[in-house]
Amino acid sequence: MSPSSLTTDRIVLASRPQGAPTAANFRREQAALPDLQPGQVLLRNRYLSLDPYMRGRMEEGPSYAAPVALDAVMEGRTVSEVLASRHDGLEQGALVVASGGWQTHAVVDGAGISRRLQAHGLPLSTALGVHGMPGFTAYAGLQEIGRVQPGETLVVAAASGPVGATVLQLAKQQGARVVGIAGGPDKRAYVETLGADVALDHRADGFAEQLRAAAPGGIDVYFENVGGKVFDAVLPLLNDFARVPVCGTIATYNARGAVLPGPDRLPDFFSQVLRQRLTVRGFIQTDFAALFPSFEAEMAQWLRDGRIQYREDIVDGLEAAPEAFFGLLQGRNFGKLVVKLD
Repeated sequence: MSPSSLTTDRIVLASRPQGAPTAANFRREQAALPDLQPGQVLLRNRYLSLDPYMRGRMEEGPSYAAPVALDAVMEGRTVSEVLASRHDGLEQGALVVASGGWQTHAVVDGAGISRRLQAHGLPLSTALGVHGMPGFTAYAGLQEIGRVQPGETLVVAAASGPVGATVLQLAKQQGARVVGIAGGPDKRAYVETLGADVALDHRADGFAEQLRAAAPGGIDVYFENVGGKVFDAVLPLLNDFARVPVCGTIATYNARGAVLPGPDRLPDFFSQVLRQRLTVRGFIQTDFAALFPSFEAEMAQWLRDGRIQYREDIVDGLEAAPEAFFGLLQGRNFGKLVVKLD
């Protein structure tokens, strides 16, 4: 199949958001695909992952990755099928995880394909969630930064999401006492089913007091996915030598660059970091890429054995991606958010 015989249905970044993204920031269009050059492959994207980091890629400011250019396809990982190939290592029919973007088809450099899917007997969509980047983020952040020990207390924010739910279950396997925090009664109830010792709703009245009661001996590890008032409640409860892997701060993504109200608490925070010898480390899962083969094999086995549970929130069709993304930033999704493109 020649790319020149296909068009791709795609969503591009039409403008940069001011605050929360809106439909006006995106544009859906049809575009012809270029002919394959040596080393390239033609992909049919079957599943698209929607993730909080995409909000940062819509901005022009400095980050760990380049921003999406205006009028360019929105960034996104995909599970894709190779329709045609001029790359020696990828044959027609291969299933891969790629940066296929918010579109139905893509022509990409075969050398940039991040992962070829193995026959693990798992749903393809899990390669974008519990058996992919979010699951690996939990695995690597907990292993390399959290370093939770049996009997310690770990608190995880966004505990019903793909990263937080995996952190919760891995920490329980390692003998920790786990407090899971989620938004809303349904998500809190789900966190209980994952084995949390205590599950809390950060939207409930008296949340900070509830957290203090749930961690009477203080907090040894706080896996940060949210920021905002959840972090405010956690901070006074951190024990000496506590570890804080910082994976995300979704509560403030739409306020990036804005001056937030309230006093400047940074001096007090740094004083606490020093006084209590805290480890606070931001990380991106690619920092620990060498661990991925071990994760891929271990997680596949845990999933087959039922030792790790997961939940997916799958929406149908590329046209659903923008509204689903808005919901993700507002916490409306329940589980790993994936767009089915077939």
